[in-house]
Amino acid sequence: MRKTTALLALMVASPALATGIDITVTGEANGVISVDLFEDVAPGHVERITTLAESGKYDGVVFHRVIDGFMAQTGDVKFGQIDGYDARQAGRGGSDMGNLSAEFSEITFDRGVVGMARSSDPNSANSQFFIMFAPGPFLDGQYTVVGQVTSGLDVLDAIKRGDRQSGAIEGAPDMMTNVSVTD
Repeated sequence: MRKTTALLALMVASPALATGIDITVTGEANGVISVDLFEDVAPGHVERITTLAESGKYDGVVFHRVIDGFMAQTGDVKFGQIDGYDARQAGRGGSDMGNLSAEFSEITFDRGVVGMARSSDPNSANSQFFIMFAPGPFLDGQYTVVGQVTSGLDVLDAIKRGDRQSGAIEGAPDMMTNVSVTD
């Protein structure tokens, strides 16, 4: 009885951890990108992504920087909303939550790996993330890996590309219409 009570108390006190997110994309790309999140590798960053997703902060946010052969970046919940989108501002903001300390790992940035975007300060990740189109081992150990695409690479590949140098999108960018947490 005592063990059962202790186990029940532990289960109630420990919230269930999300295992992933589904990103519904619309624009030139249409479909769902499913991502397995790595709670054991980057628990603080995964908690931030799931918190923002559960509160709807990612819904309506554009892919503001997309470089062919490299990556697609999104998640600017301050300046990246499709309503009032301004390409000059998108990518400069984050959430109203504080920045996160880096959680670097040995995971390499291969195709489909999801990493947290940041400024030159390694401890400045907040809400923005990127998904790799191709391997980018030069990012290894410098950016926090938070997950891996498990399905929807065809949707990722269809996202509207930006300028070859800066990745800035001309015209209407593709967006995340809904980001939901999955178990």
